[in-house]
Amino acid sequence: MTASNDTAPQLERALTLRDLVLFNLVAVIGITWVATAAKAGPSALTLWLLAAILFFIPQGLAVIQLSSSFPDEGGIYAWTKTLFGEGHGFVCGWCYWINNMLFYPTLLLGAAVTATYIFGKGESGLAENWTYILPFTVIALVLAVVLNVIGVGTVKWLQNIGGISVYLPGVLLILLGLYAALTKAPVNTLTLSQLKPDLTNLPALNLWATIAFAFAGLELSSTMGHEIHNPRRNLPRSIYIAAPLVAVIYVCGTGSMLWLVPRQEISIVAGPIQCISNGMRDLGRAWWWVAPLAALLLTVARIGALGAWLTGSARVAFVVGLDRYFPPAFAHIHPRWRTPYVAILIQAPIAAFFLVLSVLGKGTTVEKAFLILLDMSLLIYFIPYIYLFICFMVHCHRRRNDTNKKLLVPGGATGALIIGLCGLTITLFAMIPPPDTSDIWLYEAKVAGGSLFLVLVGLIIYWRAKRKQSV
Repeated sequence: MTASNDTAPQLERALTLRDLVLFNLVAVIGITWVATAAKAGPSALTLWLLAAILFFIPQGLAVIQLSSSFPDEGGIYAWTKTLFGEGHGFVCGWCYWINNMLFYPTLLLGAAVTATYIFGKGESGLAENWTYILPFTVIALVLAVVLNVIGVGTVKWLQNIGGISVYLPGVLLILLGLYAALTKAPVNTLTLSQLKPDLTNLPALNLWATIAFAFAGLELSSTMGHEIHNPRRNLPRSIYIAAPLVAVIYVCGTGSMLWLVPRQEISIVAGPIQCISNGMRDLGRAWWWVAPLAALLLTVARIGALGAWLTGSARVAFVVGLDRYFPPAFAHIHPRWRTPYVAILIQAPIAAFFLVLSVLGKGTTVEKAFLILLDMSLLIYFIPYIYLFICFMVHCHRRRNDTNKKLLVPGGATGALIIGLCGLTITLFAMIPPPDTSDIWLYEAKVAGGSLFLVLVGLIIYWRAKRKQSV
């Protein structure tokens, strides 16, 4: 049984174009990326543009084409299964689902750290205190899970508020940078020669790959194909609207950071709040409250992002459950709220386990183990993107002579091949290990070996399910 069958459980179509645009904003924008980029210097502005052209636009076009052709529940899992069969579909869906189990603690911890700046406690060490971190993150996780279970019509408001909450500080960041550019000199030296990145060295390539994947996430909303009003129309339109908004925040926000905050003082975690605080200080003391308000908005945005990724990942698990490769309970729909509540709820204890592991293991070998797990999750996340771009190229090639189903990408099948190869190349670049890794071969062995182990676990689950189905 598949999610596209008439016999599949019926979900509530509650998402409109507005909801999808805000969903894309909260899922993709991680505004702390502007601090990471700005700390690297003015060349990061060029890297953002290159990443947008060679990865973000290809990603968006691939999702637009595939979501309009196959507007099914499960998104990237359904596309891969349709084009390459159930085995490849399962590997793609499994990798997408399992990597998010390790991503949730990152979002929760980021929200907890950002929240300390609401009350001016950002530099107090509170963010290192587990008696604060653990209750905060557990409450946020429970809130996101409960809203997801209650219904997509309810949880969409968490994501909508999150989308607004991440965008408003971004716009403020840009406006403050623009005002500063018109009224005073930059705090960092900015010359045209500094805009040229040195792509001949590993650190620059790694930074490029890193910020390219700051653009990742446009595929997430497509996992809810059966919960969207007119998905063939609204999914592509939402990407056309959201993608430029995301790019503006990243590129112009980085420019504002470089203008307002000395590079050596930029905090990777609190950089945007630093920038807003510095910019508002130029306007007078009466505006002291703006930076704490921005911290509040960014905290809400993190929780909204958690809700979005919980939603999308649960839909992948739900469809895998419908196909009977996960236990049948994953395919259960709540009788009242019409949500895949088991697929949602099962994520909570897994995320909580890794959350406790990361918080209570701070400063121990447990922390090192968790960091390796986190790196593993990032490596596994690239596998669905490899499938995404290959699916896109193969699908467009197969449709190249179909006059009844015109391709949406510029240049037809040839254009799709070039676009897909650009996105695939950047994805493979992103798998380069960090240049500051002390023992690169040991690091690679641990991360690659662990990633292979998790993939093998998925294959065993698939094999066992396939065997049961054939009996």
